[in-house]
Amino acid sequence: MNKTYPLFLAGEFITTKDVLPVLDKYENIEYAHTYLADEKVLDYAIKKGLEAKEILKNLSSLEKYEILFDIHCKIKINRLHLAEILCIESAKPIKYALGEIDRAAQTFLIAAEECKRLPKEYMSLDWTNNGRNKEGIIKYFPIGLVAGIAPFNFPLNLAVHKIAPAIAAGCPIILKPASTTPLSTLELAKIISETKLPKGAISILPMTRKTGNLLVTDERIDLLSFTGSPEIGWEMKKHSGKKKIVLELGGNAGVIVTQSANFEDVIEKSIVGAFSYSGQICIHAQRFFVHESVFEKFKKGIVQQAKKLNFGNPLKQDTDISDMIDEANAIRVEDWINEAKNLGATVLCGGKRTGKFVEPTIITDTTTKMKVNWEEAFGPVICLESYSGTIENAIKKINDSKFGLQCGVFTDSIEELNTCFNEIKVGGIIHNDAPTVRFDQMPYGGVKESGLGREGVKYAILDMLEAKVLVK
Repeated sequence: MNKTYPLFLAGEFITTKDVLPVLDKYENIEYAHTYLADEKVLDYAIKKGLEAKEILKNLSSLEKYEILFDIHCKIKINRLHLAEILCIESAKPIKYALGEIDRAAQTFLIAAEECKRLPKEYMSLDWTNNGRNKEGIIKYFPIGLVAGIAPFNFPLNLAVHKIAPAIAAGCPIILKPASTTPLSTLELAKIISETKLPKGAISILPMTRKTGNLLVTDERIDLLSFTGSPEIGWEMKKHSGKKKIVLELGGNAGVIVTQSANFEDVIEKSIVGAFSYSGQICIHAQRFFVHESVFEKFKKGIVQQAKKLNFGNPLKQDTDISDMIDEANAIRVEDWINEAKNLGATVLCGGKRTGKFVEPTIITDTTTKMKVNWEEAFGPVICLESYSGTIENAIKKINDSKFGLQCGVFTDSIEELNTCFNEIKVGGIIHNDAPTVRFDQMPYGGVKESGLGREGVKYAILDMLEAKVLVK
């Protein structure tokens, strides 16, 4: 049965004349429909958000905590329902969809705790003669109206990483979900509507890219938080005017496997990092650099495990990998695999596409001239190469990238780990696990083409606050 999802406009549910069908991505049939917000609807959301600024600014820590904790509890209660919707709209296997719902609930809980300890500072000013008997008190105030643009791959939790910090900071927010996967955030809107959050504080509005671009250019918006592709993100920065901007733009995450690593543990974690959600993850483990002494053993082990992954309906508990988000992206990944083969790479397993499904693919003999190595694959394909000598040689290969989001380092050497931490140019290093690992309270973001600023609840809150000093 085709379900209807109204938009969430400043605390009210509305429809518009522009219908947006949402497909069951695996069955490739219409599952539900929602609506697109036009410029008038967005303008109304902005005005209502601005009206709510003062009310939100004056909410106590207790009031914000109770709202955030209420949302956390209701997500947990509706866990299975939310996971099923997320699974259907994205083709994410249900076991990973359930994990995303759990993380979204946890993100609201973290925000509930963090809103109790927003930063305040005292500063002595008598460092110079004219500062004698002077002191500074620094308080942090909400930056104002926030615009959030979320992607399809984690349609709920990445939206929550914008919404929850905004509530904690006392900022109104307008959230644009991806048009392919808007339903889980609109389900969240139903939960939010049952809390004591003031009307106008949140609007969740699917919209066209043209209308959504107004979130970038409208000067009434004080901060833009975007998660998506580098091409779009850096272009947004050019047109964002005076507003603050936070960009999380993905990467081609590397993994170093040294000769001291626990082999069985490495294979198990690498498979998950490489192929969970068909590699459609910003921190998808894409480039593996394995010490030559264990390269053949690792290659044999990971190919064997990749061939065992179970493809099927994402609603089934035993499904490991399912369709990609759409056929266009599946064709792109297939083209990149074929390009690598034509340039001399060797496909160890997979490499074929059927409709929206691309087989788990492992390629070796790749170079930075191949898109599967140099670009963000955002698909179920990894590059497997060896390195010789010391850890520094692997670090050079990791750093030979325009991206720098996260990487994984499998080593039992403290010296090697410290060298990696100091020398690898990324926003985060994951020890003895795949770079796909993320905890929602940690700072998350990248360097180089991978973005600007950090998410993670506390760090997103800091971006949504501005310091003001009182000298007395």
